[in-house]
Amino acid sequence: MKTIRLLCLSVVMVFFAQYAQAQGGDYKFHNIFIYNFTKYIVWPSDYQQGDFVIGVLGASPLTNQLIYWTEKKKVRGVQPIVVKQFDSPNDLRNEKVHMFFIPYSKSGYLKYVQEAVDGKPTLIITEKNGLALQGSMINFVVRNGRWTFEINEEATERAGLKVSSELLRVAIRVR
Repeated sequence: MKTIRLLCLSVVMVFFAQYAQAQGGDYKFHNIFIYNFTKYIVWPSDYQQGDFVIGVLGASPLTNQLIYWTEKKKVRGVQPIVVKQFDSPNDLRNEKVHMFFIPYSKSGYLKYVQEAVDGKPTLIITEKNGLALQGSMINFVVRNGRWTFEINEEATERAGLKVSSELLRVAIRVR
């Protein structure tokens, strides 16, 4: 059963990576994967109630695509997904955010986002080479002409997030 799930996950990820590439990579890959990450990462129990919040730093085309892609979807069939735009990392300090995406153009804010969510189980997602080594938890990268992603296992563990072995198998693991 586990092998079948892994095979299905791999096929889906390859399909969507090729689809996104064919579409110009304009965040179609990102929104599909961000939604699918909700199936393979477990948040602490106090984050498994209420809305599941996906934040995006600044104005980004990803925001509207995520809103469209996640409309009427729920995490584990229970938590409605809400997508919010944040103008500043400081806005995160008093918010319960499950995932937070930093677009390439805002990559310099990673340190400030990390400070704002320190001690919270917020999955930080970026898209610039090298940011997984700087503490981003998931970093989208292009390898061999295809979109894929890196996972920083230490950073996810520090945040109290549990990443499934299936997701780790299809990721580039960074420590």
